[in-house]
Amino acid sequence: MVVREADASNRGEERKSYGRIWPDWYPVLSTFRKADSRRAIWQLTNTLVPYCCLWYLMIQSIQLGYSYKLTLVLTLAAAAFLVRVFILFHDCVHGSFFTSKKANDIVGYLLGVLVFTSFEDWRFSHLRHHVTYANLDARGFGDIWTLTLKEYEELPRSKRLRYGLYRNPVVLIGLGAFFVFFLSNRLPSRKVKRKERISVLATNLLIIAVFVIAVQVIGWRTYLLIQFPVLWFAGMAGIWLFYVQHQFEGGYWAPKSEWEPLRAAMEGSSFYNLPAVLRWFSSNIGFHHVHHLNPRIPNYHLKKCYDTVPALQTAASFSIRSSLRCIRLKVWDEKRQKMVAFP
Repeated sequence: MVVREADASNRGEERKSYGRIWPDWYPVLSTFRKADSRRAIWQLTNTLVPYCCLWYLMIQSIQLGYSYKLTLVLTLAAAAFLVRVFILFHDCVHGSFFTSKKANDIVGYLLGVLVFTSFEDWRFSHLRHHVTYANLDARGFGDIWTLTLKEYEELPRSKRLRYGLYRNPVVLIGLGAFFVFFLSNRLPSRKVKRKERISVLATNLLIIAVFVIAVQVIGWRTYLLIQFPVLWFAGMAGIWLFYVQHQFEGGYWAPKSEWEPLRAAMEGSSFYNLPAVLRWFSSNIGFHHVHHLNPRIPNYHLKKCYDTVPALQTAASFSIRSSLRCIRLKVWDEKRQKMVAFP
């Protein structure tokens, strides 16, 4: 059952939006929006305490002369916790983590330093992503560079090679993690205002301050041998998660005149069905279609929302194994209405 805008004004349990069609189950999602500050504090505790403990062990492994292979094993564990830190940061960006806006902003700024990402600047680009993703006429904000098949075929050879290089998983995920978190995030996004620019500057200064303190306490070599792989591994995992959530077989893209927010969420965002332990480390971000339907639902309510609303269980679902097929997808075929490999 669906409800058109003309009928929605007379029925309180139904919702109208942008003149589109919304299903009668959509208002149920708003019941999961309520933030729980106690759960937020517990999530911060069970994430940051182990993360700090892993840092202590990594520092000791280097300073006591153990093999760097042991340190790298520990960095993988630390990177998993840092992915979780980023999702908590992401919730703060949406104002959904704590009940208090001030708490979301303060914690968001501090977590942003840990993940080398400016709170205000990333909020600007990420919120733009939420209102433009899957819109062919509004690409370029907080998303992965995606061309249509026709656009790709019309490119000169040099630009085809450039696009092909960008979409290569080694570049997109491997080098992309280094580029985004170590380089790109150090500069403001395009079209941002003074507040976002100041946020980038403040984040950079705090990162420098942490580095200076670390140099005095543990030495620059120890710090870099730990911070670089931890952030790099976490960045690769984060980019992969984002890639699978929007670049999958089938999918949904449409020109602005035909773009529908409901279809964009349900068909343009996937459900990454991860094992329980990985779902914990990724803070339920695999329920990505639910998140896009209502970004104010905190991560700790996403699974319950998914389990409660049967319609949400019809979204495209991928396991780790089946998600690997997404690597070959490169362009959007407008005629076939699906993501395809290079011709």
